[in-house]
Amino acid sequence: MTHTVEKIGGTSMSRVHELRDTVLIGDRQNPYGRVFVVSAFGGITNLLLEHKKSGEQGVYAAFASGEDDHGWLAALDRASEAMLEAHRVVLDHPGDVERADAFVRDRLLGAKNCLIDLQRLCSYGHFRLSEHLLHTRELLSGLGEAHSAFVTTLMLQRAGISARFVDLSGWRDEGEVNLDQRILDAMEGVDPQTEMPIVTGYAQCREGLMREFDRGYSEVTFSRLAALTGAREAIIHKEFHLSSADPKLVGQDAVRKLGRTNYDVADQLSNLGMEAIHPKAAKTLRQSGVPLRVTNAFEPHDPGTLIDDQPATEPAVEIVTGLDLFALELFEQDMVGAKGYDATLLEVLTRHKVRIVSKVSNANTITHYVDSSLKVLRRVEKDLTDRYPSACVSSRAVAMASAVGRDLDGLAVLSRGLNALAEADVSAIGATQGPRPVDVQFIVERDALSASIKALHRALVEDRKAVLPKAA
Repeated sequence: MTHTVEKIGGTSMSRVHELRDTVLIGDRQNPYGRVFVVSAFGGITNLLLEHKKSGEQGVYAAFASGEDDHGWLAALDRASEAMLEAHRVVLDHPGDVERADAFVRDRLLGAKNCLIDLQRLCSYGHFRLSEHLLHTRELLSGLGEAHSAFVTTLMLQRAGISARFVDLSGWRDEGEVNLDQRILDAMEGVDPQTEMPIVTGYAQCREGLMREFDRGYSEVTFSRLAALTGAREAIIHKEFHLSSADPKLVGQDAVRKLGRTNYDVADQLSNLGMEAIHPKAAKTLRQSGVPLRVTNAFEPHDPGTLIDDQPATEPAVEIVTGLDLFALELFEQDMVGAKGYDATLLEVLTRHKVRIVSKVSNANTITHYVDSSLKVLRRVEKDLTDRYPSACVSSRAVAMASAVGRDLDGLAVLSRGLNALAEADVSAIGATQGPRPVDVQFIVERDALSASIKALHRALVEDRKAVLPKAA
């Protein structure tokens, strides 16, 4: 196990020319022994699919809506222009720019012809467009990673690096293979010790990565590649360090880089919507015995934070974070001693694809803290009211602030946290601490989340005499 598998995210990829002489090459005597998995350039996937935050239509959303051909064709033109502009920022040699231009034209023309043929096919009654939308989404999404990987390979080759473009997107491939076989076939004959593989974050496979992971597929590809090739370490290069809180919220001088933590903490962060890595990707690395390192791509000499399966050397609150939620409450006076309410609630929430973050219950009330839109939650409330006409079903907007660490035993985080919130004039709606001392959750009014995180971080991290574990 002499090589690493490293991932560069989309925002960093837009500055990959800056990373060429730091992360990718740097001052190393030997730049090899590393495999890079790349995301699409920043903003490209939004144009190919839909905007992740605003929901503005990209090529896929316009095509799926089926309103008119003009919509998705115009969106494809916008994506093409953005891709051409993105690689012109990275490449400075005219020959490389010409090759990248040709690559974009070939791939997008192929995608355009494919979508036109699909529309023509589905004009016949025996074929339904809805049956092909997932494949269409994967086809379009894979264009972004293929483009960025190809451009990065050109850039490195121009700098004298023996870089190899490894395309997992299945472009014009015949037949279907599973994810493992897709990776193993593509990596056959590749020697990371003598060349630098640049691998697409999207991998076409029989399982259909977007079916389960949607736009989180690149971390799944990354983790599986690290596991299959027996990597010494998996590394994610982000635009920031994993810190004890959001520095924009509590102040740059107040936060502390984690330095070292474990997969248990990473799972808690994922549950709170602050993913160090997708939980399924973390599971793959953990089960394969591959440690994960998260670094700041623009501080290449900083070792970042190591995530492995080791326990803490001492109890400590490592991070304070939070997110907006809804509290979904089902009150039924006759619930006490009866069975089935909990199972029904879970069935309804699962059917509506509502993500449960936490839950509390007593004799006649079950409350789920959920990450959902209000529109979906109203449907859940209606289904529950139809099922239990005599119950009172309600929801309210709240927020959850959470203190997380590998070992919180003996730190009195619950009582100290409640005192800190009271001193900051924040009224806690609820608080939960499970038997395993890894996180303590505080439920507050939604507009009090920022104040709660600041107060908890000050009391549990900044004012603590013991220091956090040193960086690995």
